[in-house]
Amino acid sequence: MNDPKTGFASFPFRDVSGKLRKADFSKLPGQQSQLTMAPALRRDDIIRVGKGMNAISSGVLILLFPDSEGQTCTVFIRRPVYDGVHSGQIALPGGRREKQDPDLQYTALREANEEVGVNSSAVELVGKLSDLYIPPSNYIVSPFVGMLHSEPKFKPDPIEVEQIIRVRMIEFFRTENIREVSMRLSAGDCLPTPCFDVNGQIIWGATAMIMAEFLAFIKPLLAGLTNPGQQTDPE
Repeated sequence: MNDPKTGFASFPFRDVSGKLRKADFSKLPGQQSQLTMAPALRRDDIIRVGKGMNAISSGVLILLFPDSEGQTCTVFIRRPVYDGVHSGQIALPGGRREKQDPDLQYTALREANEEVGVNSSAVELVGKLSDLYIPPSNYIVSPFVGMLHSEPKFKPDPIEVEQIIRVRMIEFFRTENIREVSMRLSAGDCLPTPCFDVNGQIIWGATAMIMAEFLAFIKPLLAGLTNPGQQTDPE
């Protein structure tokens, strides 16, 4: 039986991974879905400024993997507290493109390896989401979706990562986990913003916007998952 708050009974990794391998990433929900989780005061900058600001290119990774019960999970990191615009925030593994990086896909995998210890060669990349402009840091982020076929043993970078946060994907579809909060910025101002409040962790800003597009993309793909394991696309 489906959970009325999510529309899904569960998110078995076997089924999710099979659906994502066949997914057409050329047909993305795009900016409209990203903006559902954008702070209202920054929407105009996100829409109108974007690539016109000589923005810094960066890549991040939505990494999916099974937990001990075979349910689909992903991983976030909490940044350390420092003197910067993203101090203490929850983020996807990733970072800016270095000169030696051949492309942004490589950047996302390299950063995930450096920050959480994921073996890049073990990640099966399945697609790329829409680029997203981040006004406070003047970054253009390219999000990639990848999979590991067993639960990894993460090794956080002691300088760049304060905490590793594992989340079951089904939590993002629970209506009670989506709400608005007032976030205090590094300058001391408060910014009202939508967020995902998952297991007591507040995921907001660019990370929430990227996740919003991914959720909008996968929801119709997974509509047949009414019971655990019934959709069994071969691996």
